[in-house]
Amino acid sequence: MFTIGDFARHGRVSVRMLRHYDAIGLLRPARVDPHSGYRFYEAGQLARLNRVIALKDLGFTLDQVQSILDEQVGAEELRGMLRLRQAELEAALEASRARLAQVGARLRAIESEGRMSTQDVVVKKVPAVRIAELSGIAASFGPEHITPVIGPLYEELCGRLEGAGVTGFGPGIAYYEDAGRGDGSVVVHAGMTVPEGTAVEGLEVLVLPGIEEAATVVHRGPMETLLPTVQTLATWIDTNGYASTGYARELYLECPEDRTKWVTEFQEPVARV
Repeated sequence: MFTIGDFARHGRVSVRMLRHYDAIGLLRPARVDPHSGYRFYEAGQLARLNRVIALKDLGFTLDQVQSILDEQVGAEELRGMLRLRQAELEAALEASRARLAQVGARLRAIESEGRMSTQDVVVKKVPAVRIAELSGIAASFGPEHITPVIGPLYEELCGRLEGAGVTGFGPGIAYYEDAGRGDGSVVVHAGMTVPEGTAVEGLEVLVLPGIEEAATVVHRGPMETLLPTVQTLATWIDTNGYASTGYARELYLECPEDRTKWVTEFQEPVARV
């Protein structure tokens, strides 16, 4: 048997925690000396301790932990519960990271107000291009809604093109339009330029019309940091006698695994006012 101190050391918990678990009936000592009151634990109790700590760390209350363990949930069922809870926490963490990235983008936009050069904005004609595409609906044009939609679309699109043996496709072109629902939702079109004659079951292949006049700017870095770039483009459009006539297209010029090295051209259709 182990003293409470030794058991705490082996379980990587505090003695105070073990005393609390004893007081609420969550983890009783194997034996308590009737004269000294010293608590003693068996090595086999580490298994219950591991379950208590794992469940608590995954967000379950101690009352919930007590109920789960008292129901004598089997190891396989417990693993399933823990995996499910782990997936929920990972999803929440990813959502928090996305919100943090959005806050960072807004902060960079605020910090760069009036300091970003508009000299790199170029007005040009964008030619028509043949693309294969998949489409989806995003709740809004905000990055928190666009990103979860467009990423899977491109993964599936590229997978289908490769599976059909299509070679020489790319670069990618994304374009957007109002979904027409009156709730701000947006149709997301994820496209890849493809050779003439391309036909893949399940993919729409079309000629994306050109843009007669587009204000364009190149963004270097991940899409999470695009806000200062697109707002600089908006400022240039407004101060140079133009008006935007639609959503900007995104032409993905370079998309290496290192997202900090991405190169994207934004092409916003404009007209003189």
